[in-house]
Amino acid sequence: MPNQRNSNTHRSKNQATDLSAYSAFLEDVKKRIRSAQYEALKVVNKELISLYWDLGKMIVDKQNNLGWGKAVVENMARDLQIEFPAISGFSVSNLWRMRLFYECYYANAKLAPLVREIGWTHNIVIMERCKDVLEREFYIRITQRIGWSKNVLMHQIDSRSYEKTLHS
Repeated sequence: MPNQRNSNTHRSKNQATDLSAYSAFLEDVKKRIRSAQYEALKVVNKELISLYWDLGKMIVDKQNNLGWGKAVVENMARDLQIEFPAISGFSVSNLWRMRLFYECYYANAKLAPLVREIGWTHNIVIMERCKDVLEREFYIRITQRIGWSKNVLMHQIDSRSYEKTLHS
């Protein structure tokens, strides 16, 4: 019987080692999945921001070159919502934001690529709450670097982090 006891002890150690190895393996797999999900979200975000940029540019171009007024945005919103009912984001107010987004950044070679690095809601908050170009750049860069949520970004703007940073 001593041989059977040694064999059982050996099996228990192997099972514990196998379980530990499996747990470590599973953690690595989870990290890889989360990393892939995050990278996929970044790609999707960049594409959405590029789409919104292009739509804003198209609206500006049509209004400038063809003299179209506000009705183009209202008609476009209605027609896009009919064509793409499952996709949100093409409301009249959001199309106006896309137009403003393009107008705010198209002439700024430094900020135009940076706005693609943060989410749409972050861009809207910065665009609507920050009028100064340097202030916008500050919040875009720090949001991209730190990964602030929309609420944290709004709090930082409300608490005047940009001004405090300038003074310190």
